[in-house]
Amino acid sequence: MSADYDDHPDRLLRLTMTLVGAFAFIQVYSIQSILPQLQLDLNASVVEIGNAVGMTVLAVALVSPFVGMLSDAVGRKWLMVGSVFLLAIPTAMMPLVESVHGLLILRFLQGLAVPGVTVVAVAYIGEEFRGSTMIRMVTLYVSGCVLGGFAGRFLMGHLTEFMPWRSAFGIMAVLNLLGAVVVWRGLPASRRFVANTRFKSNLQTLGQLLLNPYLQAACALGFTVLFMLVALFTFINLHLADEPFNFSSGQLANIFIVYLLGVIMTPLAGRIIPRFGARRIILSMLVLSAVGVMLTLSQSSWVIVVALAMAACGVFVTQSATMGFIASRITYGRSLASGLYYSIYYCGGFTGAWLCGIAYARYGWYGTVATLLAVQAVGGLIAWRFIPPPSASVANSR
Repeated sequence: MSADYDDHPDRLLRLTMTLVGAFAFIQVYSIQSILPQLQLDLNASVVEIGNAVGMTVLAVALVSPFVGMLSDAVGRKWLMVGSVFLLAIPTAMMPLVESVHGLLILRFLQGLAVPGVTVVAVAYIGEEFRGSTMIRMVTLYVSGCVLGGFAGRFLMGHLTEFMPWRSAFGIMAVLNLLGAVVVWRGLPASRRFVANTRFKSNLQTLGQLLLNPYLQAACALGFTVLFMLVALFTFINLHLADEPFNFSSGQLANIFIVYLLGVIMTPLAGRIIPRFGARRIILSMLVLSAVGVMLTLSQSSWVIVVALAMAACGVFVTQSATMGFIASRITYGRSLASGLYYSIYYCGGFTGAWLCGIAYARYGWYGTVATLLAVQAVGGLIAWRFIPPPSASVANSR
């Protein structure tokens, strides 16, 4: 591999960076396409089965800052490889689940391994790449996250058409084992990483980052982004499995094909964000996703699929713009900054699964949509008020 891969990353490195995101997220949302089946088999309530998604993102939120500190001390690559491997362990234990409480515990354990990839990957990219190349690598990584999110849901939904869901989880565990090998072989070791093992220094950096207005804005926006994404794609499954749609698990899996639009959209976003600025792109995409959410009230399944595609594209591009904003604006304690961002980001996901579970149980899909639109309005206000336009960003960074 050439010494200037930060300027001209080769095809293998671009592919590996994409797969890093894919193997991190292949388990996180995989159960969404089989939620109605799990709810029935485990005799769970709407809120309990929603928390089967929420517990994973809660675990990610709780440990992300600590993984950031650990990564700043011990390095990047091996933490990512080990985390992809560790994801396979609770996944392999899923066939033993006998109650919804056992499912929640294993889903929480899955979430504990995820930050070793999500937090560290952003820090790795911020250190190893520069300028527009860095933004493109971020968008490739986000594309991989999108691809993994799709693949997990799609595979689980279709595997359970041919085998019990317990057996399907065994196959998913094998995929993570293979993923660890791929990341180990394809990802270069860090060249610019400088270890920081001083706990006092880490605490000082933490205090500085907590007061950083750029990071505060990105975290608040990230909270609303994952709130919407988790809640929308969790409870739409229950909505479509009910009358008048009556979708099977395979049909529910198929609706996640809209996720593949994110694989296309996020690399394109890497080219347009530097041109138009994060603020303008984020506001435009929030409007697009809000329109998509409103259209899910349709009684036509095809309109709902198009609506989900609109909402997903808006969220994915917003996430790319927000992560690129962090990578370009935070020049110290990158891994810790990523950990703080993901902590708040995944708190949003857990909160979305919990609050929209209550809304769905009490008011049905209309209540869920109303909650989602309110949160997206808050996200728009945050972006409008606290994400600076390109000229202000440049001026403040000098």
